[in-house]
Amino acid sequence: MATSEAFGVYVHIPFCASKCDYCAFATWTDRHHLSDAYLEALTVDIARAVADGMPVATTVFVGGGTPSMVDPVALGRVIASIPAAPGAEITVECNPDDVTPELLRVVRDHGVNRVSIGVQSMATHVLGALGRRHDQRNVERAVAAVREVGLATFNLDVIYGAAGETLDDWATTVDAVVALDPPHVSAYGLTVEPGTPLAAQPDRHPDDDDQADKYELVDERFAAAGLENYEISNWARPGHECEHNMIYWRQEDYRGFGCAAHSHESGRRWWNVRTPDRYIDLVAAGEPTEAAGETLDAATREFERLELLLRLRGGVPVGALDGDDLPGLVERVGDRWVLTRAGRLMQNEIATRLRV
Repeated sequence: MATSEAFGVYVHIPFCASKCDYCAFATWTDRHHLSDAYLEALTVDIARAVADGMPVATTVFVGGGTPSMVDPVALGRVIASIPAAPGAEITVECNPDDVTPELLRVVRDHGVNRVSIGVQSMATHVLGALGRRHDQRNVERAVAAVREVGLATFNLDVIYGAAGETLDDWATTVDAVVALDPPHVSAYGLTVEPGTPLAAQPDRHPDDDDQADKYELVDERFAAAGLENYEISNWARPGHECEHNMIYWRQEDYRGFGCAAHSHESGRRWWNVRTPDRYIDLVAAGEPTEAAGETLDAATREFERLELLLRLRGGVPVGALDGDDLPGLVERVGDRWVLTRAGRLMQNEIATRLRV
């Protein structure tokens, strides 16, 4: 059924060539033999949701894992099976080593108009420290391919704070990214997720002060290049903001397909079974793929809404925060409190002061 409201669809592709040692996502390096059956299960699962009245998508995001590893024609069929509104933002995550004009043309012909390329770093030893194996020289080739094919927009994804990464190393990455003139960049501080190999090696954990210095550097240089910070970890030229992520940050509704994918509808969140094997079997049996879920009470939902809005450049209503007690960390813009650069570095602490 048609809808004018924002509604996102996320599709999870869980296959990877190698597992990055900081990654806690549901991904596998030894189950590529399941890819055909998995993509077929996605198509069946999506068709059932559509038959049950799932809204028309205003955004679609195919993430992973490494979506660019699977057969692009089969992936394109999955994407094309999702009813999408005219002008919908449809994104596929890509490893730079996989990106070719041929691959991009296939997915473009199935509706894709945006790709997100996992750069992470432009320094070889930093990529090694992150457990990444791609050739950073292919980043330039990937961006050239995006422009050759004529996709409407693209994102470059980078990470700072890996062991052995100096401020100069990070500056090199940032400058190399700026030189590619991207319309959107995501820059994330490395985080230590429980259960990952990185978590078991404290000597490789990121340093807070080092990450703060690197955040200030990236924000300064992206701003100078015309990329505006619109969410703590995201910068874009006007009109190129990631609409799919805005659905998450605005607490709007979305549906996730595939193993471990999450969904949200009117305060209820749920997530699918974690393994691709189990997901395939449940879809084949016509059974629900949900593993568990939760329904937020009104107060919790409102707090999370404000916490997410605080991350955005529009900030929160003045009544949600005593900004006068946070000099230098927030500034008043009309009837909103907005984080300053220093405030963005302390967002978690400032969020504890939100009033519901």
